Amino acid sequence: MSTTASPTGLADPDELDLRLPVSYLADGHSVRSWLLTTDHKRIAILYAITITVFFFIGGAAATLVRLELATPEADLLRADTYNKLFTLHGVVMVWFFLIPSIPNTLGNFLVPLMIGARDVAFPKLNLVSWYLNVGGGSLAVAALLLGGVDTGWTFYVPYSTVFSNTWVSLTVLGVFTTGFSSIATGVNFIATVHLLRAPGMTWFRLPLFVWAMYTTSLMFVLATPVLAVTLLLVVAERTFGLPIFDPARGGDPILFQHLFWFYSHPAVYIMVLPAMGVVSELITCFARRKVFGYSFMVYALVAIAVIGFFTWGHHMFTSGMSPFAALVFSFLSFIVAVPSAIKVFNWTGTLYRGQVGFESPMLYALGFVGLFTLGGLTGLFLASIPIDVHVQDTYFVVAHFHYIMVGASVSAYFGGLHFWWPKITGRTYPENWARFAAILMFFGFNLTFFPQFIAGYLGMPRRYHVYPPEFQIWNVLSSAGAAVLAVAYLMPLGYLTWSLLFGKRATNNPWDASGLEWRTASPPPRQNFFGSPQVQGGPYNYHPEGVAPVHDQPRLPSRGSLT
Repeated sequence: MSTTASPTGLADPDELDLRLPVSYLADGHSVRSWLLTTDHKRIAILYAITITVFFFIGGAAATLVRLELATPEADLLRADTYNKLFTLHGVVMVWFFLIPSIPNTLGNFLVPLMIGARDVAFPKLNLVSWYLNVGGGSLAVAALLLGGVDTGWTFYVPYSTVFSNTWVSLTVLGVFTTGFSSIATGVNFIATVHLLRAPGMTWFRLPLFVWAMYTTSLMFVLATPVLAVTLLLVVAERTFGLPIFDPARGGDPILFQHLFWFYSHPAVYIMVLPAMGVVSELITCFARRKVFGYSFMVYALVAIAVIGFFTWGHHMFTSGMSPFAALVFSFLSFIVAVPSAIKVFNWTGTLYRGQVGFESPMLYALGFVGLFTLGGLTGLFLASIPIDVHVQDTYFVVAHFHYIMVGASVSAYFGGLHFWWPKITGRTYPENWARFAAILMFFGFNLTFFPQFIAGYLGMPRRYHVYPPEFQIWNVLSSAGAAVLAVAYLMPLGYLTWSLLFGKRATNNPWDASGLEWRTASPPPRQNFFGSPQVQGGPYNYHPEGVAPVHDQPRLPSRGSLT
């Protein structure tokens, strides 16, 4: 039987079939059933476990870096060891945590549910993408741990191709392999959104999270091949001595920068656009209001993705490029801030006169808005050529990068994880501990990275483990903040694991949220829906303003919950 949506556009819980099978978690318990699964929900769990392991490897390297920087002298690490540690931190966190974090975990789990599909378009390709991710990550981490790489996560030539005697090629091949995982995920999401939407789910009835995944997937498919070819050229020059980037033999090192940043600047939005999609879902739910300016939010997502392909040159203002080209890239860098500002304005408009609740997912979402806004404003500083020349290769750039990539994106990831945790696991978590972790993360992050803006503007260069003593106070504050931030990151691991064992069973829609994913059991059955939902209205139709939310809606069967 197919489910007909209510006039609000959501399936009526009373009409859903009561013969739903057991949950996807109970659909086989052997290791083989997980490693050979084609269920998008289980693959999302596999990705979540994988990126968590990478997160703690990268975090351990960052901890050692911050301990070394607590004093101006080389008290803990030698110069080459320090170089290898910040490279380990950068490579693992960028390529194996931040880029796949939201798309491959929450995206994999939620996109089919949100559009009323039973799975992604290519389930086997989805599993292959996870194996490629694990294989590439294992190659890179093995190289980084066994021998180390000292080039930084950008692998700049000619140092990486001519002068470095570390494990560059194996690390680059690991990143290259993982790129195919991103392409496979992108192709899968594009096909899924085009082909498997439920009847009535038109393009402008899609949740903003699905739009964010769709635009991110286009960037995966269009930008990642450029990075792949660039990395192969690095390996070719390093292995066979081809004169591609080495200026001593007629090569062009600036060509590498153009190719690398043509991918890596869109990669910034590959990390941020999914976070924007998550935050849009959280804010509309906990404000109990429809998204303000839904169509503008969609166009802003698309504009960010498109303009992001034309701003790579602002990473190269000091590389000797033409001043006319620099002016064009500067102008485009300011322009790309406009759709980002539109999203912040629309989130604020959604909150205005809303019945705002401050549950833990909302606290993470508000933390994202604050950190993203500050990181975006400092990005305008870097888009200005005179200021960029002054702060280039200083801790100002490090702070800006982390505010956008780590502070904002990780806040959104944790917010989405807490929001959909009852749907994913069928269990609830201790809300007070989650709220405390969200507040602690916001405080610890600002204590860690805001002093770096000051140190960088005053002239402290990045990637140095010995520095003038006048910068020590800022590094001590950063190291203290890193300790607080580490506790905030570890807390969810503790109480979410506890919830799997002892948490109360979750209802099907504990947040009274809008969306098809909340109209099936918690956790969902293997095929998501017994029938095909019929969508008749737009997204985010909450109760009328001034009417209290309803908390006693019928509960769907959840025989498959963990017991």
